[in-house]
This record gives sequence, structure tokens and C-alpha cells, in this order.
Amino acid sequence: MYQAIVFFPLIGFLIAALFGKAIGARASEVVTTSLLFLACLFSWIAFVSTGFGGYETRVQLFTWIGVGDLKIDWALRIDTLTVIMLIVVTSVSSLVHLYSIGYMHEDESRPRFFAYLSLFTFAMLMLVTADNLVQMFFGWEGVGLASYLLIGFWYQKPSANAAAMKAFVVNRVGDFGFMLGIFAVFVMTGSVAFGSVFAAAPSLVGKTIPFLGHHWDAPTVIALLLFVGAMGKSAQFLLHTWLPDAMEGPTPVSALIHAATMVTAGVFMVARMSPIFELSQTALNVVMLVGATTAFFAATIGLVQNDIKRVIAYSTCSQLGYMFVAMGAGAYSIGMFHLFTHAFFKALLFLGAGSVIHAMHHEQDMRHMGGLRKKIPFTYWMMVIGTLALTGFPFTAGFYSKDAVIESAFMSHNYFHVYGYWMTVIAAALTSFYSWRLAFMTFHGKPHDHHHYEHAHESPLVMTIPLGLLAVGALFAGVAFYNVFVGEGVEHFFRNAIFMGPDNHILHAIHEIPLWAKYLPTVMMVGGFIVAYWFYIVDPRVPVALARSQDALYQFLLNKWYFDELYNRIIVRPTLWLGRLLWKRGDGTIIDGFGPDGVSARVVDITGRVVRLQTGYLYHYAFVMLIGVAVFVTWFMFAGGVTR
Repeated sequence: MYQAIVFFPLIGFLIAALFGKAIGARASEVVTTSLLFLACLFSWIAFVSTGFGGYETRVQLFTWIGVGDLKIDWALRIDTLTVIMLIVVTSVSSLVHLYSIGYMHEDESRPRFFAYLSLFTFAMLMLVTADNLVQMFFGWEGVGLASYLLIGFWYQKPSANAAAMKAFVVNRVGDFGFMLGIFAVFVMTGSVAFGSVFAAAPSLVGKTIPFLGHHWDAPTVIALLLFVGAMGKSAQFLLHTWLPDAMEGPTPVSALIHAATMVTAGVFMVARMSPIFELSQTALNVVMLVGATTAFFAATIGLVQNDIKRVIAYSTCSQLGYMFVAMGAGAYSIGMFHLFTHAFFKALLFLGAGSVIHAMHHEQDMRHMGGLRKKIPFTYWMMVIGTLALTGFPFTAGFYSKDAVIESAFMSHNYFHVYGYWMTVIAAALTSFYSWRLAFMTFHGKPHDHHHYEHAHESPLVMTIPLGLLAVGALFAGVAFYNVFVGEGVEHFFRNAIFMGPDNHILHAIHEIPLWAKYLPTVMMVGGFIVAYWFYIVDPRVPVALARSQDALYQFLLNKWYFDELYNRIIVRPTLWLGRLLWKRGDGTIIDGFGPDGVSARVVDITGRVVRLQTGYLYHYAFVMLIGVAVFVTWFMFAGGVTR
């Protein structure tokens, strides 16, 4: 069964990629989508069959690498952490496949699109079922490749190609840190298999790694290097710039990247490597610092964005920050809880935004929308449900998981726990504001583009059914699974999957949080809603006047804290300058321009003469060999004699 879950998407990819033109677009859609729904069904069966936790098995497929002391099997590690990710990935991916049948119905390259979607899903499934770090890295790079292909799917657009390349390059920065972390794990433990590494983890205490004349704490170095990889893949502060540009891909791609694959990989990896992170409080401090900064930073940018997909994209970036705050607090199960609930309401919001874009004939600027709740009422209510869950409205999925994250930050012993708490609380208010701003600008008020408004219509059933199913998860996933992730049964549920040190009592401590700290996030959520309602329903002139009076701040946020411009100045331009220097001066002047005909001409002339010696006759080659042996013996006799 586990092999079927993982390899059904691969089979779908191969069929659509190799035979898509022969069998046609409709057959490609049906085959890939059907296989994903089968994988989803088996995933839920696997989840239920684990007895809701404590189950662990290993399915070895074959021996992959055997070089010296490095022995790597290709195996599937199935435990609670794995089955949670299996249901997240396959559930969202199957609904995205179904939704894409309607959304992409006009595109002539549908077989290629569905092949890429299935490849993306397969790579993520390989990542979450990996039994060792090298196998995980295979899936890690696989989702990077698939994201490149899907973000740049409409390759006729220069902006799509640039966004795909940007995502690929920025992720390579994080991947370099991840590779170094894998190397360090192997050097210090002699293995990359999770079972062996986790068993050897306690022995790392007190060990150091020498570098630049200093001995660094081994668990801290390993954890921080691994976290650099997570920062790139999960778009954390400083390595976040690729995520908003990924909106250049089709909307279903955005839903898949943001809800179930790629960006959640970093969070999953930190949870998987909890036995290492638990050994270094310094690493956990850094994780919370980066996560809290990302939660606040991305939320501020979302306040003023006008592209409906970019607003939701920065929301994802911010919510990923929340997940890492929980990881930094040592509340790994709570971070996974928010990942779990976030998958439902974020996929709902992205696919709902796709329904809006579909109704508005591919218009994405919210300033050109308005009044759409009367034209597309079902999509409107689905977006409202997604917004309620995202903002943490009481008893929705986001309420349970987001508040648990904030409570874990408050009660943790992390050095940055106060910073983490207040950044996430403030981000809760900002999230409520920009989420309701999106809803009010899109669905309320007067229409701003009458032509598109008049022709707007509700999406077909193949697109609305996934919205309805995701809405159920956005409403009830929190209350249904709260005890599994946060309650008294969490130790049993995540036994053998997540490791928490003997001094880590965060899951018990959060139930003793002061009432003011517990309810403050809800108060901030209500405050964000009230301000958004005032700005965009009661008196829409207020935000315009505020932007004009605070133009410097408005431009700062609108231009995303100028990170793209900063990176362009300190990294891109110097790199281009060096490239032009080596091209013009190195290649042009020296290689091609030195001497009468250039160095390259002399090299070509010499190699041409050498080539003429290759006659094809065996006795010619034997003669050359004898000459070579004679020269070598002569040199050895005379040079050797002088040396003695």
C-alpha cells in the first residue's frame, strides 16, 4: 500500500509526459487525477490503520548506494509524522488536480501541466517517506525541479521564466547549507539513515567541529546548517524573495506549492530532525528568531499588495514563520498542527482566488474588482470561510493551531520567546486586516471593471467541489485533531516520530498560560477586522489619504522592504560585472585577442597537428609508445642518478 501511495503519482507523470500527445489532454487529466485520488484514499487508510499514532514500519525497496562506510538503502520510513504528511500532500494534490481540469481547460499544454503536477507530488512524497537524509535530499531537489517547471509553465512570458529561475537559484543557496548539514551528520555519526543518526544523537553532546581555528559545538553546527536549507525551501526571512514571484505560475500551482508541497518541506524536515535540534538551544533560538521575524515581516508587506495572489502568497510566508516559531519553542507537534490546518485553508484561499480570476477573465488586480459576491456567491462564501480560518476566528481550524503556536512562544524557555510572542500577536492583527481587505476589495463595494464584472460567472462544478471539500477541512480540522497534536495523547501519537528532551515540557506548559496572553490574539484578530471594515466598507477614502500622508512607509511596504533592489545591487550587479569582465577581457582580449590570431588559434593549430598523428594504424601507435617508454627510461636514469 505504501509503495502505491508513493509511486501512483510517478506512474501518472510518466503516462502524461510520454503518451500525453497520443492519448490526448482529457485522458491525461483523468489518468493523473484518478491515480492521485487512489493515493489519497490509501493515505487516509494508512493514517487510520496506524491507530492514530505510535505506529512505525520500514519498507525497504532496494540498496541504493554502497561506497566504503557509506551504506544507503532506498526505503520508506512510515511513522506518524509520515502519514500526516501523506494525507496533507495527497489530499490537497488530488483536489488541485481535479480543480485544474476546469481551470486549465483552455490551455493546449494540459498533458504537460498534469504531468508536472504529478511529478511535483511524487517528489514531495519521496521527501516525506525518506528513510535517510540522502533520500530526503532527492525529494528535496525533486520538488525544486518541479517548482521550476510549474512556475515557468507559461514559458512564453519572460516574467514567468525569470520567476522560475529566481526560485531555482535562491533555493540553491539554502540547499548548499542543507548539503553541508548532511555531510556533517555523516562525519559525526557515520551514517545518514535516520534510525542510526537518531540513536547516535545523544553521543554528539560535547563534540565539536573544527573550522577556521575554532571548535564549534557539533549539534549546533549541524542544526543550523540544516535550518539554512529549511529557510530556503520554506521562504524564510532573507531567503523569501522567490515565493511572491512564484505567482507567475498557474493558480493551481500556487495552491500546491503553498499548501502541501515545497514550502512545507522545511518545516517537516525540522520536525523530522528534532533529535538533533533538541540538543542545541542556540539553534532553537535562531529558529524562533527567524520564524517570528518572518511572520511579522511578511504580514506587513501583505497590507498593501494589490495582486490577489500575492496577498495570499505573503500570507503563506507569514504563516510559515508561525510554524517555525513553534519549532523554536520545542513544540514540534504544534508546528505540524499548524502545517496540517494551514494546508486546508490556504489551498482553499488560493483555489478560491483562482475562481475569482477565472470569473474576471484572468484579472488579478483587486483594484479592478469589487461587488463580486453577487456574481459568484459560492466562491465568496468559500473565501469567507478560508479568511475566517486564516485569521483565527474562534472554532475554525486556524483558531486552534495558530493560537497554540502563539501560546507555545509565550510559555517557552527560548531566549527570544518574548519577541516571538509579540511578533506573532502583532502579525495576527495584520493578518486579519489584509485578509479582510482582500475580501472587501474583491467582493464588496462597487465594481471597478464593468466589462469583466458583467461577464463574471460562477466556476464549474469541477472547480467548486474542491472548494467545498477544503472548506470542511478549514472549518473542522482544528477541533477534530486538536487532542492529537496538542492534547494529552500527543506523546502516544508521535511516539518514535518526534523527539522531545526530558526538560521539554512545553506541551504541558501552554495549558497554564495567563488568560490575557491566551485571548490577546483573538482581540487583535477582531481589531484587524474592524480597521479593515472601516477602511474599505465604511469610508474607503481613509486608506487613500493615509497612503498619501505616509508615502515613504507606503512605498517601503509596497516595494517589499526593497529586498529585491538590495539583492540586485549587492549580489546581481557585481556578479554580472564580473561575468562581463571575464567575457570581454578574459575571453575576448586574452583568449581570442592575444597575438596575431589569438591564443585560441594557436591551440587549434597545435591540436590539429596532434590529431593528424592519429592515423588509425596500430604500428604507428606502438612506435609512439616505444618512443615514450624510451624517453621515460632516459629521464629516470639521468634524473634519478643526479638525485642520488
